[in-house]
Amino acid sequence: MSTPKNAKYPKRKSGRHPSPVAGTYEGDYGILELEPDPHTTDGWLISVNGVPSSHVVLGAPSVLVFEYMQWIAGGLRAHVAEHLDPASLRVTHLGGGACTLARYVADVYPDSRNTVVELDGELARLSREWFDIPRSPRVKIRVDDAREVAESFAPASRDVIIRDAFAGAVTPAGLTTVEFFRDCHRGLAPGGVYIANCGDHPDLRGAKAELAGMAEVWGHLAVIADPSMLKGRRYGNIILLASDAPLLEAGSTAHAAVARELLGGAVPAQYKDEAWVRQFFSGAKPRRADPIPE
Repeated sequence: MSTPKNAKYPKRKSGRHPSPVAGTYEGDYGILELEPDPHTTDGWLISVNGVPSSHVVLGAPSVLVFEYMQWIAGGLRAHVAEHLDPASLRVTHLGGGACTLARYVADVYPDSRNTVVELDGELARLSREWFDIPRSPRVKIRVDDAREVAESFAPASRDVIIRDAFAGAVTPAGLTTVEFFRDCHRGLAPGGVYIANCGDHPDLRGAKAELAGMAEVWGHLAVIADPSMLKGRRYGNIILLASDAPLLEAGSTAHAAVARELLGGAVPAQYKDEAWVRQFFSGAKPRRADPIPE
């Protein structure tokens, strides 16, 4: 999206607005655009530099419009039901946008504690001012660099890590390496789960490289995506899951329940278990911050 050099951006007043104000704003790292969703009552779309970033439905935090967020939510709920205590969830969101997923988790698990790490401070301030984001400690927004925050994770200090960070349409390279995965692994308590939104092209090299790196760190892997994406027919989102606790296996009752839910969505998706995932990324090389000399 091109913007004139002399473009004027609306000035925000202090205090909470009764509702968002549509318009174009200057963020810390680009142009933020807020526009009402004509198809959803009280729905708002937030774009960053012309790329859709978040969707919020005021008063309805459990409503997720973006399909990939529905898939993350499905994978999260399944894992919590199997391995974690919903009354004491500690969730870190690396990349927050308008805190859509944090609002969702705080609503579904009212006793959870969510920390959102968002690089763009202006986006964080605007989101907190205009949207019905629960106050800290239910949802704490930390303006910081996700990679640096991951490096500082204390051992076993969180139960869920959700990575949904993008620079444009690409995940920053530092959030796709074995070293980053090791930092996340250290930060997860026993039974914890790492969930990542991977935007990838039809060759699927990015997702395969990430999974190869995750396999060096975690004992169990899974993937959620729609069939056309998994067959390499288009650019889109693949949800990557990793844990030291067993993830859902094909044929299990829990897997069947999640599979039915995913197939019933507006964009039907599939939950692929570990056997499928390991075959999928076979032969791929993981990314490293400091490549090993050949």
